Amino acid sequence: MPAVAIVSSGFMGQAKAVRKALKAPDLSLAEYPGVIPLDSADQLADKVWNNVLPAVLEHLKTDVVQSGAAADEPAARDIVFTGSLDEVQEYFHAREWADGMAFVPPTRERVEAFLRWTDRDPDEIIGVLPTEYREATVWSVAVNGVMAGCRPEYMPILLAAVDAIADPLFRLEDAGSTPGWEPLIVLSGELVDALGFNTEAGNMKVGRRPNSAIGRFLRLYFRNVAGLRPGGTDKGSIGLGLNVVMAENEQAVRELGWTPYRVDRGFAMDDNVVTVRSVMAISTPIYSGGTDPIELAWPLVDYMGATTGPWFFSALIFAQWHPLIQMSPSVAAAFAQHGWGKREIRRHLFENVKLDAGSIERSAFACIGNRLKMAELSQRGAVPPAYTQSEDPARQVPLLLREEWTDIVLAGDPGRNQSKIYFNNQEQGPPISRKVRMPVDWRSRIGK
Repeated sequence: MPAVAIVSSGFMGQAKAVRKALKAPDLSLAEYPGVIPLDSADQLADKVWNNVLPAVLEHLKTDVVQSGAAADEPAARDIVFTGSLDEVQEYFHAREWADGMAFVPPTRERVEAFLRWTDRDPDEIIGVLPTEYREATVWSVAVNGVMAGCRPEYMPILLAAVDAIADPLFRLEDAGSTPGWEPLIVLSGELVDALGFNTEAGNMKVGRRPNSAIGRFLRLYFRNVAGLRPGGTDKGSIGLGLNVVMAENEQAVRELGWTPYRVDRGFAMDDNVVTVRSVMAISTPIYSGGTDPIELAWPLVDYMGATTGPWFFSALIFAQWHPLIQMSPSVAAAFAQHGWGKREIRRHLFENVKLDAGSIERSAFACIGNRLKMAELSQRGAVPPAYTQSEDPARQVPLLLREEWTDIVLAGDPGRNQSKIYFNNQEQGPPISRKVRMPVDWRSRIGK
């Protein structure tokens, strides 16, 4: 059936990369020249009439071409290159098989060392990952783990992370969207201390091997298996930097008597759990102080609204919004001293984080070219009545969709009163959790 995709100029590169990935390189594209939200109504009409419509009609007159399959890629166990370390680096980077940094060559011996940390078949297919629709296999996890600089004993964590992103609910097909979000792994359980993750000062900085290498692994897997490469299928307009693993401070949680993050996610105390989420925005450092819980909480209220701001319009459209608060143990202890736990903090934020409706509606127009009308969303049952009690653009509306969707993880410098807030990108990359399946003798193998 003849078909034409209409694409604005800024997305033509991504459209060409996606159609190649879909093995349909001859799929017709009609270009809208420019950026639609920046054009006036007259400019829009002129470009549609004089540029888009003629291109659509011309393509529809052309016979559909049956495209051949894309060029074959190396098989899983092929030796793709032999040479010096420098030559291997150049060969991989020239083919966009690496992330711009030096990597560990994935020799067969190194890959097999990783496979000894799982009883899963190396050829097991974990899932098929868009946008280039490659099979995510246990073998490819090991290959990319080697390249990222991981140790073999990290392999079960890597497999759990890939299990999470292969879940259709994670919507990996949208990971190349313009906000340029990055994946974040949160690890909760005994493995945090056993494998030497940093949970204290500078825990989100590159430096400690398990935090850094496993964080790099997931981004490398996005690139090499899912095919998300900047400038191609990844259209992140500006983008964010690499997220290292956020590892929960088990001792701090235990001392406060709070539930660890894995239990919040529905797992057992004895489990080790990986949760993967998208991160579209990170707040500046948030310092809490005071002698009562409301005073301690007001910076969280203030910064949560400032970090999300008008971008909340996307949460209303897609009905997904999952903020994550990384809270230092000292701030958590101050809340606990005044009788507040995670439940009280969540409730206070849910009731008090608000923004004027006009800013939210204007932001939708600036981003997608459409004016968001909360009244229309309400008529469709997409938003509760609280958002449409009046038409005053200055009215304050809630910025959190569900009280229980705010996650809290204890980590960071225990000697400072700091927190940070992480936000996902609408329905793309909501938190997905998987239990880590460790070998039964893993403690003896790492000397614990």
